[in-house]
Amino acid sequence: MTTNTKNNSTPWFLWPFVAIWRLLAVIVEMTGRFVAMVLGIVFIVVGVIVSLTVIGAIIGVPLALIGLLLFLRGLL
Repeated sequence: MTTNTKNNSTPWFLWPFVAIWRLLAVIVEMTGRFVAMVLGIVFIVVGVIVSLTVIGAIIGVPLALIGLLLFLRGLL
């Protein structure tokens, strides 16, 4: 059995600062997810375009797969 030693209580006079900090953390997280999704779409498109040639498929298919994984990571 484990005990949770994390103290979640914040003094009342520090609450506005904690609220602003949490809001900024959410904004940064959502921005990062959006950038990951956009980069994923770009990698997918570039990977498909490069894959149109037989030689380019060696680079294009993995690039499209990495783009798909990046896009899915941005969603989830």
